[in-house]
Amino acid sequence: MSGVAGEVSRVLGVMAHPDDAEFWLGGTVACWTQAGVQVSYCVLTDGDAGGFDPAVPRDEVPRMRRAEQERAAELLGVREVGFLGLTEGQIEHSGEQVHVDLVRMIRQVRPQRVVTWSPQWNWQRFRSCHPAHLATGAAALRAIYPDAGNTFALPYLLADEGLEPWTVSEAWLINSPASEVNHYVDITSTFDRKVAAVRAHASQVKDPATLRDSLRDQIAPNTAAAGLPADRLAEAFQVVRTG
Repeated sequence: MSGVAGEVSRVLGVMAHPDDAEFWLGGTVACWTQAGVQVSYCVLTDGDAGGFDPAVPRDEVPRMRRAEQERAAELLGVREVGFLGLTEGQIEHSGEQVHVDLVRMIRQVRPQRVVTWSPQWNWQRFRSCHPAHLATGAAALRAIYPDAGNTFALPYLLADEGLEPWTVSEAWLINSPASEVNHYVDITSTFDRKVAAVRAHASQVKDPATLRDSLRDQIAPNTAAAGLPADRLAEAFQVVRTG
């Protein structure tokens, strides 16, 4: 159940959209930063296809969502947020450039832990398996191994940018199939911070009055699965050793 291992001092979250981290692991991020872990985000898109209000000009959405993500990250104590600036649908077709960008980010941040989307379909949560989520998970794992830790891969990152190879010890995957989930973090004490961080994504929250209850309902099944008392709340992960 522990969310923070003693040897982990840096975590990198690789997410498809602004708000992914807050909705899916906001309480866990708050636990990490509260314990002194440095958390950074790499957000691949600006969420240009998101939102619910047709009155908002579509060309304003990327700027708005970046600002919301930065505010939400600040509320959770996240150290820095990087954006790759892709448009919706680009992740699946971006190929080598996203790979290089993610390897570069890993070597810059040097995280012991990377948290990202599972690249597997979760048939129990079909609508969570957005193509961008699956593609982001696959891209992050491909960056972790082998190239981030391989001296001879992408040699210009070392020669021109001074970025030494870095081996990530573990990947924490969100939205994995239930059969693959093997770790839970008790977020009861940080749930309020999660709610506040999600609320910062105002362009994505259609009914703020019901947000707390909907977030609680979303993670409620984790309580029993984690073997916790009924009054506790937990977020779920598939932890994979990568180092």
